[in-house]
Amino acid sequence: MNQTPLSRTLINQILHHAQSNPETEVCGLIDATDGRADQLYPINNIADEPGRLFSMDPQQMIEAMRSMRESGRELFAIYHSHPHAPAEPSVTDLQQAAYPDALYLIISLNTKGVLEMRGYRLGDNSVEAVALESV
Repeated sequence: MNQTPLSRTLINQILHHAQSNPETEVCGLIDATDGRADQLYPINNIADEPGRLFSMDPQQMIEAMRSMRESGRELFAIYHSHPHAPAEPSVTDLQQAAYPDALYLIISLNTKGVLEMRGYRLGDNSVEAVALESV
């Protein structure tokens, strides 16, 4: 299994976002420069049931993608949290996975005192775990 490096700063930003709304699935995008994860774009969750589903605000997502494109960066990862479930893709996550080249990061708040974050490649109802490396 290949390891995907993420900076401690970026990991801390993702985990902080998840902890800031512990009863809601938070979500967002991460861009990359030359394949290296760079910047976080928190996106509002507009799902009808944000405690168990996420749906990114389309306008914020378009703005984030435009910002990436204009600065010569590409989409690296899509992240969201599971307030009461493991850091594993749900059936809904698999059904909604629309970016096969992006890394999917899932943060679980369903742990005792420690947050858990795991990475996956999702596509065509397939799940491939990706090892994450803090650098």
